[in-house]
Amino acid sequence: MELSSEDNLRLNVLIASRPQAIRIDESRLVVYGLSERGEAKVALNPSGAVDGYLRAVKELISGHILGSPGGYPVYLRRWTRMGQMRDQSLEQLLMLGESEAVVAAVGSPGLTPELARRAWWAMEDAENARRMLRNPTIVASEMGPVLADYLVEYLPFETDHETMMESVRLVLQPGLLSDEKILELWKKSTRKQAYLVGFLRARPDDLPEQPQPRADADEIAAALADELSAGNAVAGLLVRVTSAGGQRFLKTLSAVLAKPPNQDIVSAGFDLLRGYFAVLRPEGDPNLTIEALLADGEAFAGLGGDTRGGVAIDEAGSAPIAEQVQRILERLPAAAPDLAAMRVLSGAGYGLIRPLLPDPTTLGSLMRRKLTPAIDPLQAQISRLLG
Repeated sequence: MELSSEDNLRLNVLIASRPQAIRIDESRLVVYGLSERGEAKVALNPSGAVDGYLRAVKELISGHILGSPGGYPVYLRRWTRMGQMRDQSLEQLLMLGESEAVVAAVGSPGLTPELARRAWWAMEDAENARRMLRNPTIVASEMGPVLADYLVEYLPFETDHETMMESVRLVLQPGLLSDEKILELWKKSTRKQAYLVGFLRARPDDLPEQPQPRADADEIAAALADELSAGNAVAGLLVRVTSAGGQRFLKTLSAVLAKPPNQDIVSAGFDLLRGYFAVLRPEGDPNLTIEALLADGEAFAGLGGDTRGGVAIDEAGSAPIAEQVQRILERLPAAAPDLAAMRVLSGAGYGLIRPLLPDPTTLGSLMRRKLTPAIDPLQAQISRLLG
């Protein structure tokens, strides 16, 4: 389909002015161009079917920008989605008036703050904001707070829990939100488990409204001072858990597991537990049932099972970790229940869900009822660490 002579002329003038980005409003039939002086626009006057006319407009633009008359080329779609687009091509992508091209640009590791500004003008979109906030260069630029504010404003309209969790995690990166906005988002989190998960992912040791440390925190830190100086990672974790930050982490995670809306939130909570206590289980998710996990915790801390020197020796516990635990128990025997609880929580994984809830679509109160045999013992371990 041919463009009208007027549209053809005005589009050629727009392109000749070397715009920084081009955006096509297909509903209003307007082509916008971004320049240093502001926006220029060309109102289209279709001479036939709108879809065909818009395709002709994109072909004209692509012919000038890429030398390809076929619109946004198929091979470029493939390359950009695979991350193979050269950084020097990003500027061209933003001048095609194609949403697919903008998505490709914002996902490129070579995106600069200036190109991010142009891309955001071309296509304000929550997913684009998330893509850009995964780029440290953009986070540290003036665009970072702009994108974070947008995601916070858009959060009430999100329906996918994983998307909510990721948005909150991203906006809580240092330097993006003011303390007031962070506290406001935290208060909203009391009604949104997904928001709490985002906080726990972003700042596990620096959550708002810190409580007091555990009553025996100073005593534990003093008793293990030599071990901390010697680099005993298990001792460091025990001190971390009993600190104010550790207590807030555990209380918040307990709230997440108390009433999760779906299995995504449960899995996210388990992932957080394993990550927080990972030093006790360097092999990762042990895929154990709750009964096996509780027995493993007792054996690990010398409370039962096959032990040597008060510390369980089994396939799950590496010798260096066992030695660190041994030294802690020599200086602080009363820490055995805490170490057992930490070991249990470090193994929270899909093995707890699988025998109780084989249907991944189960959610809500039915899901929580079925998971009670696994969640309640985990909550008991968290309560132990909360003193």
